[in-house]
Amino acid sequence: MAVTTFLRAEALTTESKRNFIREVWDRLERIPGGKLLYSRMVGRLAPYTGTIGAVVQELGDGYSRVTLADRRAVRNHLSCVHAVALANLVELTGNLALGYSLPDDARFIVAGMGLDYIKKARGTITGECRTPPIDSSAKQEYQVKVTLRDESGDVVVEGTLRTLVGPKQR
Repeated sequence: MAVTTFLRAEALTTESKRNFIREVWDRLERIPGGKLLYSRMVGRLAPYTGTIGAVVQELGDGYSRVTLADRRAVRNHLSCVHAVALANLVELTGNLALGYSLPDDARFIVAGMGLDYIKKARGTITGECRTPPIDSSAKQEYQVKVTLRDESGDVVVEGTLRTLVGPKQR
């Protein structure tokens, strides 16, 4: 399937009949440059999320791993990764793990977020998330836990997304 097919507006809506997050990842992750292309597509669909330039490294049922390079554009005045860039990475990492796992007839929205900043974030930051199993599109709230680590493996942020799952509109 050509990349341009994915960019059609009707294919990008949250009301499509299939799980767009899963379908596109499963097609692109195997090809050279596919992970970067997928990451850029996510950034275009969610423009604010795209501002941090994160790259999806792994995505599967109930799991995601996303990296954020430490560069000037995401730093604060203390020469570490800005708290809001880290919050953005928490949301992206959790949303992808949850979104990949949803049944085709489900959608979600983040209703709240809690963040504990443990340590200054320097160097490449890796977000990792494991979500609870989601078996149906019935209305339910999920607590999605995300951990961000620096290059030495130290935890820099512990985050929790309060996410509402429900059926897609018909």
